[in-house]
Amino acid sequence: MPSKSFNSLIDSVRACTLCASELADGVRPVLQCHPKARILIAGQAPGIKVHNSGVPFDDASGDRLREWMGIDNETFYDETQIAILPMGFCYPGKGKSGDLAPKPICAQTWRNRLISSLPNLKLTLVIGTYAQDWHLPFQQKTLTDTVRDYANYDETILPLPHPSPRNNIWLKRNDWFARDVLPELRARVSKGLGGLQ
Repeated sequence: MPSKSFNSLIDSVRACTLCASELADGVRPVLQCHPKARILIAGQAPGIKVHNSGVPFDDASGDRLREWMGIDNETFYDETQIAILPMGFCYPGKGKSGDLAPKPICAQTWRNRLISSLPNLKLTLVIGTYAQDWHLPFQQKTLTDTVRDYANYDETILPLPHPSPRNNIWLKRNDWFARDVLPELRARVSKGLGGLQ
């Protein structure tokens, strides 16, 4: 059972309204977190479908991410196995070329406290530039170079592109990702989960 202090922290995050005046679609923090979690998925922010359902990665991006990881829905949504903490917990709204960036105050307020409450993490999957800016000790000039450089990071952290269908062109242009990175991702996920997969 999580401690009272952990439950209090999660309740505070779920009740957060720091950005309420800036969120056209309203406040709905979406996260998955438990002290026993062994893998952390550090993403960007919920999309509108996830905002409406309240379930992390409940969309095409989630389908692809689970395929990349080589795990089923049951494992993915087992909070004692996998924590999901985007850089912004609420849907930031629509911009001219896609969703807006996550609100920085979200990570500034909650991220370190939440991550410090996850003592059993074996692997952090760092999805997209916003999460990579926060989690990686160094980055290359582009996301492509950062992901390609995965072997130069600690084996407990793995940078990834966003699994969104909007990245289909990137995936087609960078076939090394499926060839080189995905087998490594699946191996690390299996190891992080204690060889359960």
